[in-house]
Amino acid sequence: MNKGKRGDHLDDVLNQKDEKEDMKKDTKEDMKEDLKDNMKEKVKEPEETEEEKADRFKKAKHKEVKQKEEEAQKTEEEAIGIKYLRLMADFQNYKRRVEKEKSDIYAFANEKIVLELLDVIDNFERALSHQGEEENVISEGMNMIYKQLKAVLEKSGLQEIEALGQEFDPNLHNAVMMEDSEEYEPGKVTLVMQKGYILNKKVIRHTMVRVAK
Repeated sequence: MNKGKRGDHLDDVLNQKDEKEDMKKDTKEDMKEDLKDNMKEKVKEPEETEEEKADRFKKAKHKEVKQKEEEAQKTEEEAIGIKYLRLMADFQNYKRRVEKEKSDIYAFANEKIVLELLDVIDNFERALSHQGEEENVISEGMNMIYKQLKAVLEKSGLQEIEALGQEFDPNLHNAVMMEDSEEYEPGKVTLVMQKGYILNKKVIRHTMVRVAK
């Protein structure tokens, strides 16, 4: 009987020991969980205050305004660049136009006097066409003056317009009448009534002509 009681008592002691071990394990597990929770609470970020929220909003707003200002400045700079290029192009066009006008002034500065001298040449040509053989000396003198005057004008850029036998050109010729002609084809100049001239590539007087029908 005593042996049986001792065995039961030993079992009770062992069971109690196991229970204590289990309790210790549970206690350790609980402590670990509590420690984890405490660490999570410590790691958890504090809630944002109203002042911090306002400051964050202010910074975001300032960044947005600055970005818009930079975009507006970039757009303005691009517009100024385009405007500058246009101004440069306009200036270059103006410069070329002024240079051309200046060149035209130099080229046609003598146009008025040349036109007046053309009447003198016309009179010389009419007089020479009516000179007889008995007036050879006068004729030769007038002919020399005529050639000299014409040379001076040609040196100034004067050029006689060819017309007789040429195709009628309204840019060069002024048709005063049309006539039948056996010698020339229709549309050809049959007679020059008054010579035309070009001064420095500009027609200053059209040739007065008759044209074949």
